[in-house]
Amino acid sequence: MLASTERILELTTQNQFLEAFPILNQLRTDLTEGSYLELLTQMKQNGYKLFALYREQSIIAVAGISLQVNFYNKKYVFVYDLITDAAHRSQGYGYRLLSYIDEWAKSNGAQFVALESGIQRIDAHRFYEEKLNYDKWCYSFRKPL
Repeated sequence: MLASTERILELTTQNQFLEAFPILNQLRTDLTEGSYLELLTQMKQNGYKLFALYREQSIIAVAGISLQVNFYNKKYVFVYDLITDAAHRSQGYGYRLLSYIDEWAKSNGAQFVALESGIQRIDAHRFYEEKLNYDKWCYSFRKPL
């Protein structure tokens, strides 16, 4: 449940994207503001959406998602990015934002919400499994080219 001073919005304007960058950059530390905006433009063309949880007038957490379809998940939402500002962690903001994403996914006909998390992020894994009832059901692999 969101507190009365909180709201979640889909970010759609350049100013909103720039406002979200310092938070997202805490997760994606290799990005510059320029590379972030360039990649975001391309990602949005492929259905990427960026949501932010605001407390009063400040962004506290962001989630980047897209609605996808494949053979094993059918229609689902994939969470590419999820980060709560370091100064506001462990206060329920990530939980509230992902709960909102769950509802958004349901209202858009999705059967699942899926995400990947770095192997080293043990605390995040515990959060996904224990607080949000995610199942750890596969490994994800990649190969540099």
